[in-house]
Amino acid sequence: MTLQQFADELWLVNGDRIHMLGIPFDTRMCVVRLADGGIWLHSPVAISVELIVAVESLGPVRHIVAPNKFHHLFAREWIDAFPYATAWAGPGLIERVQTRFDQELGDQAEACWGQDIDQLIFGGSRILNEAVFFHRQSRTLILTDIFQNHAPEADNWIWRNLKRLNGIGGPDGGAPRDWRLSVRDRETARAARDRMLSWDFDRVVISHGLCIQTGARAQIERAFAWLG
Repeated sequence: MTLQQFADELWLVNGDRIHMLGIPFDTRMCVVRLADGGIWLHSPVAISVELIVAVESLGPVRHIVAPNKFHHLFAREWIDAFPYATAWAGPGLIERVQTRFDQELGDQAEACWGQDIDQLIFGGSRILNEAVFFHRQSRTLILTDIFQNHAPEADNWIWRNLKRLNGIGGPDGGAPRDWRLSVRDRETARAARDRMLSWDFDRVVISHGLCIQTGARAQIERAFAWLG
């Protein structure tokens, strides 16, 4: 696993493939260097000495972000490695796990990174609500599970077609159909979608599948058009 620069002050680390409910998923961590020089880690992947050295070469790790209640698998390793960093939990995560988290993410940008990164809570689901972020300098939208774009060549025939049927097969991707069925509060979800689309983004970083380097707005608009 190595750091790969994706945009100005933003790097990605492609992690190991994991299985959830038997389904294979690629994993990805996003690394942002804030204006104060501190490092912001989103959705940590499995840790290693080499990865710690690479991340620390960019600056001191100050924030470790688990953006929803499913993306905490490797957070404890990073929290233990950087005990002085603030650990942030997505909606519903703190009461779900024993890992130490310092604060829960809110619906407005945290003061400690507000000049660099905006945020909101994409709510309305009975199962999964997610903190969504926007890195202003690189015009990058940072999503986790509510938009996926799985590379067809990464899976065998069975998983490739199941992901396509769930609306998350690449190269176009989409919002998972099973998650969409859990969104009962459409008004809350629409408000989050509209606010997300008000951000001036051109790129999208996601945790599962192919990121979008340019022209991402049209794909995201299409992916969330089902909200009306």
